[in-house]
Amino acid sequence: MIVTVRYYAAAKAATGVEAEAVDVPDGATLVALLAALDSPNRATARSPEPGAPELGDVLRRCSFLVNEVAAKDPSRPLGDGDTVDILPPFAGG
Repeated sequence: MIVTVRYYAAAKAATGVEAEAVDVPDGATLVALLAALDSPNRATARSPEPGAPELGDVLRRCSFLVNEVAAKDPSRPLGDGDTVDILPPFAGG
């Protein structure tokens, strides 16, 4: 199944892309998706911005939306066509 992942701020810098389609097994959870995103095989297909943090470091501090709703349970299954937003902490006011 295909899940769209959208990256913001430091996550976007770490991947070098705004969004990507990720093929995950049926019944994959948010935790499984995050592990797949941080795998060495996926990392080689990206072009991080110079000086950007490692994606794994960014993911540990992020919050997530699934179909624009806060994902409080990382073990919840994802569905085909879902959109996951990766939101690093933001500063400012």
